[in-house]
Amino acid sequence: MREIVFDTETTGFSFSDGDRMVEIGCLEMVNKVETGRTFHAYFHPERTMPPEAQRVHGLSDAFLADKPLFPQLVEDLLDFIGDSPLVAHNASFDFGFLNGELQRCGRATVGLHRMVDTVAMARMRHPGAKHSLDALCNRYGIDRSHRTVHGALLDAQLLSQVYVELTGGRQIGLGLVSEVIEDMAPTQSTAPTTVRPARIFAAAESELARHAAFLKTVVNPLWGSDPALS
Repeated sequence: MREIVFDTETTGFSFSDGDRMVEIGCLEMVNKVETGRTFHAYFHPERTMPPEAQRVHGLSDAFLADKPLFPQLVEDLLDFIGDSPLVAHNASFDFGFLNGELQRCGRATVGLHRMVDTVAMARMRHPGAKHSLDALCNRYGIDRSHRTVHGALLDAQLLSQVYVELTGGRQIGLGLVSEVIEDMAPTQSTAPTTVRPARIFAAAESELARHAAFLKTVVNPLWGSDPALS
């Protein structure tokens, strides 16, 4: 099963209030395993970056000044995500900006039936706990030491590991197990088998005589007296 884990960075909290998407990071998973294929892009937001948003992701007006507009890369983005389910943390936020940008440039929006929200999954699995991406990374022992600011592709990579844990963790597939069992099965040899004659371990007459003489020297033996030895 192919899925796309993605994250966005924006100028604020609401597309309808004039905020825009400035970064998107997507990675491909097949059967909950990352394939190494990614899509990552920055966009010029056609507006200034609020200081509070810049403190979150570190993307300044100067950095974004020469970046393409969303319509310039929309085809590449749509080709990458295809018709696969889209996994995001607090997915309604990311879907809101993605669909807002798509609608703004006259493209069809992504259906909400494709949405997989890891926040909702975390609330079901860990009720009452913290459900931020940082908190879930801590819970599952996922290294996030390199995350000094939010970044769309970096957060998508962390989220992909969290998503695997939320869906049961990594398990060896039955196919792999059967292959291992097959490899461990004993093999039959076609080489001819040589049968050796049985070895006879019989005491010599002299050994029997010495043994009988020794037994006569034993006083009050545990096995009692044996007339044959007297």
